[in-house]
Amino acid sequence: MADKKRPKPDDRSDNEEKLQEQVVNTIENLEESHETLQMDLPEEQRQALLEKNKRRREAIAGKRKEIQDEWEFRRGQDQQ
Repeated sequence: MADKKRPKPDDRSDNEEKLQEQVVNTIENLEESHETLQMDLPEEQRQALLEKNKRRREAIAGKRKEIQDEWEFRRGQDQQ
């Protein structure tokens, strides 16, 4: 008889730290791309990089919201 797989329990203990690391990495990529934009680039490449930077800024904002949510969740867990 085959074992039924059980879903892993929801472990959110390090979500906040992982999200913080993702934000830092995305900010570093954004800063590196600003340096790249100072170079002489073909217009198509420049526009693609600008669009990517826009998505990076949106991702940073979204991850910061998730960090806030995780902080509030953890705070609620601590108060129980």
